[in-house]
Amino acid sequence: MMQISNYPASNRSSNITAWILQVLLALAFVAAAGAKLASVPMMVESFEQIGLGQAFRYITAAVEIIGALALLAPRVSALGALWLAATMFGATIAHLVRLHTSPAPALVLLALCLVVAWLRREQIGLLLADLRDFLK
Repeated sequence: MMQISNYPASNRSSNITAWILQVLLALAFVAAAGAKLASVPMMVESFEQIGLGQAFRYITAAVEIIGALALLAPRVSALGALWLAATMFGATIAHLVRLHTSPAPALVLLALCLVVAWLRREQIGLLLADLRDFLK
């Protein structure tokens, strides 16, 4: 089988899959953050029901934008995926405990973020090695 790059075919297809997911997730999170920042009535109402105040809506939007940018940064995309997975875990809890609405969208985003983190798991090892070297 002819190879187009230096990567084996399986690594290349994993890389392409990861990039497609990263771009789609970044777009989804930027759109969600935009709705929060634009004070879309549904978002305002949801954050009112959560009970942490409207400032939390802006904080959540910032967290989503930071995570989306990290997804698109090759060196830290795995961390961005984990950051957003943790955010979606919190969103799932909010849907179940405070909003009493379906957590399905948050769970789908959580699962996709975990897939990206898994596909980019080598980055985490490299970042930990860099951290160990820095702390020596």
